[in-house]
Amino acid sequence: MKILIVTDAWYPQINGVVRTLTKTRENLTKMGHKVELITPQSFRTIPCPTYPEIRLSIFPGNKVAEKIQSFQPDAIHIATEGPLGLAARRYATSHDLSFTTAYHTRFPEYVHSRTRLPLSVTYAFLRWFHSPAHAVMAPTKTVINDLKKWRIGKPVLWPRGVDLTIFNPNNRNVQKPSENSHRLSKSIAKLDASKKPIFIYVGRVSVEKNLGGFLDLDLPGEKHVVGDGPALKALKNRYPDVIFHGAHSMESLPAFYTRADVFVFPSRTDTFGLVLLEAMGCGLPVAAFPVTGPIDVVGDSGAGALDDDLKKGCLDALKIDRKTVRLHAETFSWEAATDLFFGHLTKSHKPSSGYKISKNPHKTNHGIKRVFVAAKNSLAGIAFAIREESAFRQELLLAVLLIPLAFIVPSNLAEKIMMLSSIALVLLVELLNSGVEAAVDRISFDKHGLSKRAKDYGSAAVFVALTICTGIYGAFIWRWLVD
Repeated sequence: MKILIVTDAWYPQINGVVRTLTKTRENLTKMGHKVELITPQSFRTIPCPTYPEIRLSIFPGNKVAEKIQSFQPDAIHIATEGPLGLAARRYATSHDLSFTTAYHTRFPEYVHSRTRLPLSVTYAFLRWFHSPAHAVMAPTKTVINDLKKWRIGKPVLWPRGVDLTIFNPNNRNVQKPSENSHRLSKSIAKLDASKKPIFIYVGRVSVEKNLGGFLDLDLPGEKHVVGDGPALKALKNRYPDVIFHGAHSMESLPAFYTRADVFVFPSRTDTFGLVLLEAMGCGLPVAAFPVTGPIDVVGDSGAGALDDDLKKGCLDALKIDRKTVRLHAETFSWEAATDLFFGHLTKSHKPSSGYKISKNPHKTNHGIKRVFVAAKNSLAGIAFAIREESAFRQELLLAVLLIPLAFIVPSNLAEKIMMLSSIALVLLVELLNSGVEAAVDRISFDKHGLSKRAKDYGSAAVFVALTICTGIYGAFIWRWLVD
């Protein structure tokens, strides 16, 4: 199948959405499918207010339509509710194309934490956005229940996986991307030099992640934070004793996980928490609140400690055997997750039973642009008719003579409109007749009975229009002469 994925979240962002889509694309390609992505990298963008790492595409509608038109996908998956997702949704609904969506992030809670906008407002937007989707893919059963509670779309399960070849307890070697090798080596040296238990957080550094819930804890060891985000500068000033490593590539993260003692996940709003799986793949026990995400990923597996008292959870996690953690992580795989994703796409795929306007490359203009393009094409059609159709030129000359006559002949307003309309009818039918002739000639110049019949029908229509015009003018001129 030709599969199109539309996402507003993409590199250089490093987050769960980007990693999920990257691994999903890799596995779909391995399965033999052709996968195309529409991402902000192909558009002019501006930084998202309060979150500059996220780039918002500017007026992407026409370009998104062109990309969909060009690729002609068998299935469309809209991963995010941003400008690109909105543009793809608009195209799909207006062209009667089936598509699926995803619910990666607790968007309403994130917006509320930044702007205090009521949850009901944002959930109303999500209800509208996801309502036409064949399925809304959610990472856990808990999230599915939440979506049902808010009456959002048709939620189905699409869990996440973890690359167990990268995230494993033996991967302590420092992967050295050329740009960051020095900074990465310094970070690992700090970890290796520590004699105390290391409690680490890896992920986005932003207000919704509730990092204060971790960094305020009085723990017997060091606190480390790996990641970047809008709250980084403020947290560095507020917590001078915490070691902040900044953002690092996915290939470098196992070096952090394998050297730490507990992975602390203080977020209360994540739908899944892919970093939980990555940490557990490296055998790193998890401490988190018993909320959506940790409950679904860790649960009662023994791979972590979930407690409303996060400090107690951190201390309990120190006692967990790393082999137990790794065994639980091995129950997750990207292959199984991708199979489920593809299954949802297949159910949404509707084989074409005939012509669809989405396959017409000349039907991509919308809004005010369509008006200007239509006007340009109309003027071009008149120019072609004047230049190439002698019949149209003759009828245009006739119109030049008859239009003044309509004002000379004694008549009321309605009668003048009738005369002028009969002239317009002749010109209109002649243009349509010329269009029929051009279409027939486009198919073939060979003589054929049906081709002749089509042209004769057009010629007959012109004859009828001329007869009507002659009759109307003749009647009014006769009345004038008789009077």
